Amino acid sequence: MSSSPRSFRRAGEALRGWRSRQWTVAGAGALATAVLVGAPTDVVPNPLFGRSVPVQWWNYPALAVTAVLAGIVLSTYVRGPAVREPSSSPESRAADGGRLGAIGGVLSFFAVGCPVCNKLVLVLLGASGALSYWAPLQPLLAVLSAVLLAEAALRRLSSQTECPVTPSA
Repeated sequence: MSSSPRSFRRAGEALRGWRSRQWTVAGAGALATAVLVGAPTDVVPNPLFGRSVPVQWWNYPALAVTAVLAGIVLSTYVRGPAVREPSSSPESRAADGGRLGAIGGVLSFFAVGCPVCNKLVLVLLGASGALSYWAPLQPLLAVLSAVLLAEAALRRLSSQTECPVTPSA
């Protein structure tokens, strides 16, 4: 077993081994993520939510990347035929990407959301501060979110093709 929790080769092998069940969950997870992040931020137009600042052009690709990566991460939790479950040791739980994926998902919500509709930002910075300081940071949050989700997917997929280590007595 390699010491690195990630491997592009092993991740690719895991994806090639996915069956329709994993791909279905990935698609459903991507769709659910697009709705759960896109509807409240009004990137996905809907009658329930609105925003004071128009949607920026980069919000759409950021939401799409977030949705696809979140769907893949979610699908790694589905047991597949020759896919081993990650071990339950604290080291593997920390290295498997679950926390990174959760943080990446939350960051994506803040990245594509209306800068002046976020009550916490509004209280801390005021409306002009939200537009002057928070709004320019949002594209960087989108990139950070995508990087964290990609790393989570890479780690989770890599761990699916690792050979299990049996403890010696």
